[in-house]
Amino acid sequence: MSQIDDLPPLREVIKRHDLSARKSLGQNFLLDLNLTARIARAAGPLDGRTVIEIGPGPGGLTRALLATGAARVIAVERDERALPALAEIAAHYPGRLDIGHGDATTFDPRPLLNGEPAKIVANLPYNIATMLLIGWLSAEPWPPWYDMMVLMFQREVAERIVAHDNDEAYGRLGVLANWRAETKILFDISPSAFVPPPKVTSSVVRLIPRPAPEPCERRALEQIAAAAFGQRRKMLRQSLKSLGVDPALLAEAAGVDPTRRAETIPISGFVAMARKLTELKSSSLR
Repeated sequence: MSQIDDLPPLREVIKRHDLSARKSLGQNFLLDLNLTARIARAAGPLDGRTVIEIGPGPGGLTRALLATGAARVIAVERDERALPALAEIAAHYPGRLDIGHGDATTFDPRPLLNGEPAKIVANLPYNIATMLLIGWLSAEPWPPWYDMMVLMFQREVAERIVAHDNDEAYGRLGVLANWRAETKILFDISPSAFVPPPKVTSSVVRLIPRPAPEPCERRALEQIAAAAFGQRRKMLRQSLKSLGVDPALLAEAAGVDPTRRAETIPISGFVAMARKLTELKSSSLR
C-alpha cells in the first residue's frame, strides 16, 4: 500500500510547503505510508472512534488514521508551517479532522471529547515525548479519558517504558507506566524511514490503561520511585533516607530486605512502600 488516499505524496507536500524538519521542535518525519498505516492499525479498529494525534507535521500518520476509519482526528501541531498541509487533509476528509495550533504540553482534549473515550496515536516529538507520556499516565481521575495509547519513542525510551524488575532499563518510568498500564513494544522502525534520519532506532509502544491499578497514592509512588532510583545501585536503606521516614519500615511493608536495590523490587513492592509512606506521613501529622 504505497498510497492510502489520492492526496499528493508526502515528499511533494513537504517540498511544496517548505517543511524541512526542525531539530528545535524534535521533528523527524515518517514518510512511508505503509509504516504510518501499520501504526494506525496497531491502535485496533478505529471505526467510530476519536483519535488524538500530537505533532502530525506533514500529516502522514494523520492520513493513515483517517484512511483506516477514524471517525475524528484531533491533531495538535505547534509548527505553523504545517497548518496549510493539514488543512488540505481536512478538506479531503470533511468534518473528520480538527487541527489545533499550540503547545501539546498544555493541551487538554477532554472538553472536545463530549465524555467519550479517545485513543492517543502519535509519532511524538522526541524532545517532549517522555514529558507527555508522564502527563498522560498521571491523569486524574483514573481510569483516564483515553483507553489506549500507541506511541513512537526512541528505542531506549521504549525499553524504559516496558521494563520490569531486574531488567536493565527498569526505573521510575517503568514503575509508573506498568503500575497504571499494560505496556508492550509492538515493532521497531529503522532510522532510514525518517526524514531526516535520527541516529537511533525508534519503537512503537502500546499502553492500555489498567481499569484498577493496585491502590496507592500516585504522588507517594512517584516519591518512592524517585528516591529509590535516584541513587542507582544503592541499598534501599540508604536511598530511601531522603523521604524522612525509616527505610526499614518501608522495606518491611514491601516484604523485602532493606539491603535490596531498587532495580530488584517489583512494582507491587513499590506500591506497598507507597502505601506505607502515606500512612507514616499521615500519622506524623496527628
